[in-house]
Amino acid sequence: MVSGRIRIVDIADELGVSTATVSNVIHGKTKKISDETVKRVQQLLEERQYIPSMAGILLAQNDSKIIGVVVNDHKKYEGHTLEDRFISASLNALAKEIGQAGKFLMLKVTDAWDEIPKFASMWNMEGMVLIGYCEQDYKKLREQMHIPFVVYDGYMESFGNLVNIQVNHFDGGAQVGRYLKSRGHRAVLCISDNDICMDMERFMGLKSEIPNAELMIIPMDQEARIAFYMEHMGEIRKYSAVFAVSDYYAMDFIQFLKSVEVSVPEDMSVVGFDNVRECEKFVPALTTVKQDNAQRAALAVEMLNRLRNGDCRDKNMMLPVTLIERDSVCDVKMHKE
Repeated sequence: MVSGRIRIVDIADELGVSTATVSNVIHGKTKKISDETVKRVQQLLEERQYIPSMAGILLAQNDSKIIGVVVNDHKKYEGHTLEDRFISASLNALAKEIGQAGKFLMLKVTDAWDEIPKFASMWNMEGMVLIGYCEQDYKKLREQMHIPFVVYDGYMESFGNLVNIQVNHFDGGAQVGRYLKSRGHRAVLCISDNDICMDMERFMGLKSEIPNAELMIIPMDQEARIAFYMEHMGEIRKYSAVFAVSDYYAMDFIQFLKSVEVSVPEDMSVVGFDNVRECEKFVPALTTVKQDNAQRAALAVEMLNRLRNGDCRDKNMMLPVTLIERDSVCDVKMHKE
């Protein structure tokens, strides 16, 4: 026996039984084991103060209570995916809901689509939540995984063991458009690093209220983005308001404006999207569209449970968003021509 922690093999050798028998007793799989043997194993485990490996117990159970959360390691995060304010807020909300459900969260960050089924199988997961994947091949994932999973803002047909939980991106953009219009803004620029999926929906929502709104595609890399703003400053100055498709880009843009001595909001109003915690303390406090991360996390855990129980009928769910008015928007009459 190795000094220190008692092992399953030590218990098996002392009793003259197999390690499989001891392992089955520990994990409650005793249907094919005699009552006498079960009792002997349990007594010796207690006497030797055997401490089981929690990971081993979870992996051996049919219900591991492990919920996997996979985040797309998109190049726009520049290697700092978990530092993104929206991602971290989403994970925090999920960790709270999964913990309250008596389950365990296991996290993976990857841009390799084929790693997801391997990750789920390796840890015997009972469900998964996928964040940040837009145009991936969910059909292949459904074929390779038999556990239920929830997707945040997936763009695909949902059926089988998959539930797609979206927020109303179009309405968020429309709320921004109505608000800016009410403050007198007509020349509005939308900035995004792409023209697909949720970002396009946010822009189209804005355009539904302000038809002449324009979309400017900006670089993902921060240094390249600043250079791009400098190069296009003449064009940017034509607008009285900018709608950034994320709070990150909104606050980053405001910092750029400050660096070139453009006042916000007097010279230019800025609106973001997400309502991350930093928005309220930012100077000026950022007007933005709020996504309710706690609501979506609670729904994700609920839907995983329903999928496991076979009583989930609605596979596409849409959550509302709310405009939060702060200091980064002024009336257009204050805009300096």
